[in-house]
Amino acid sequence: MADAVHPTALVDPGARVHPAARIGAFSIIGPAVTVGADVEIGHHCVLEGRVELAPGVKIGHGSILGGRPQDLKFKEGTPSGVRIGAKTVVREYVTIHRATRADGWTDVGAGCLVMAMSHIAHDCKVGDGAIIINYAGITGHCEIGECATIGGLTGMVPFTRIGAYAYVGGVSKVNADVPPYMLVDGSPAVVRGVNVVGLRRAGMPAAERRVLQDAYRLLYRSGLAPQKALERIRSELPALPPVVRLSEFIAGARHGVCGPPRRGAGEGGDVTPEPESERV
Repeated sequence: MADAVHPTALVDPGARVHPAARIGAFSIIGPAVTVGADVEIGHHCVLEGRVELAPGVKIGHGSILGGRPQDLKFKEGTPSGVRIGAKTVVREYVTIHRATRADGWTDVGAGCLVMAMSHIAHDCKVGDGAIIINYAGITGHCEIGECATIGGLTGMVPFTRIGAYAYVGGVSKVNADVPPYMLVDGSPAVVRGVNVVGLRRAGMPAAERRVLQDAYRLLYRSGLAPQKALERIRSELPALPPVVRLSEFIAGARHGVCGPPRRGAGEGGDVTPEPESERV
């Protein structure tokens, strides 16, 4: 380990650091930290509390992982931590805070990209392959599904959820749950259509994408309340896995789901076609 650790780094003797890990200059590694094989920790990083880095994780310069939660109810000394999945990349000056509950974890999955200056607060759960773009603020107890993308400068209200493969446009305010596979944007965020481009890139078959567009029309173009639209989706559309997942997500929403744009709001003579009109 010695050859891979910069001489100015402070590594507590209690920390468990794999011999193949690398730690940069002036970084501080606390006693309850576990660093896996092939992990790279940049310069001036701080890892405190319980932090577990799976193999292949990369931490950019100046990032702070495991810091005290910004929650007035948090009691000092509560044993909690941060877990980062294999091959996730955390870029420069990101902050990820540990959980508030005893033996709780703030979890970031495998293969994620958390871009510079973003913040992930206490008790959040981020799924595998998610992308969080610069300056996004993920507040406490939020959930982000796998392969979702969160645009830069986006803010999430505590306890909200973003479904798998959803895309949140930059500078959005997410104050309700974002259904999986949807594209949302705005302040507050509203659903603009199905994330067709993302689903195509992810390899979802065209037949499944078309059925999701049918579900989108029932949810956001029929004028029905979400629960009534959900009943029609379940009775009229084939029970393909993405449709079932979408239905279960909406049924489990405790804080409501993002709605459609207001009719006529901001519309001029030229209206950009919504994503659901794209080639599937």
